[in-house]
Amino acid sequence: LGRSLLNPARIMPPKFDASQVIDVFIRVKGGEVPGGSSLAPKIGPLGMSPKKVGDDIAKATKAWKGMNVTVKLICQNRQAKVELVPTASSLVVKALKEPERDRKKVKHVKHSGNIALDEIIDIARQMSHKSMAKELKGTVKEILGTAFSVGCTVNNKSPMDIQEAIQDGMSPHLLVVADPAVRGSHSWCYAECKKQRNLFY
Repeated sequence: LGRSLLNPARIMPPKFDASQVIDVFIRVKGGEVPGGSSLAPKIGPLGMSPKKVGDDIAKATKAWKGMNVTVKLICQNRQAKVELVPTASSLVVKALKEPERDRKKVKHVKHSGNIALDEIIDIARQMSHKSMAKELKGTVKEILGTAFSVGCTVNNKSPMDIQEAIQDGMSPHLLVVADPAVRGSHSWCYAECKKQRNLFY
């Protein structure tokens, strides 16, 4: 019994198969090379260089510079393919089109901009595969909740007002038309109402 317990074949873990596909998820700052201390423990055992992978991540997230984003590393044969995994909050912040800031100098940034309702609907469509809602309007309500937590407005109104309107069964197109910033001709209002109604119902 003592010899069997000391048998290396019973103690050593199985040999690493480099051809196996392994997905690694990591949260990074867009456009920046992640610190080696955060990358090395995850990709070091897979036989990859943290510096090279870090450069690939910075290049893939260049369009999201300064924002927190999630990336997926598809690792196989000691090579990593970087895929962006956008979240609702990162899409909302990107839609605000805020100027780039030096995060070392500017702390506690308040996202107090405004987003059009159409962009919220576009984000809801992109995130529908992650949503538990049965209909698009349910996903839109989730994205409106994210916009409220971020601190921005939608069509110059509180996201909660539009969310409550959807909850009460009122078509959000009424809120859009009532907004002086987007009010136009009668023909435009009719077309906009029809478009918004088709999006939700």
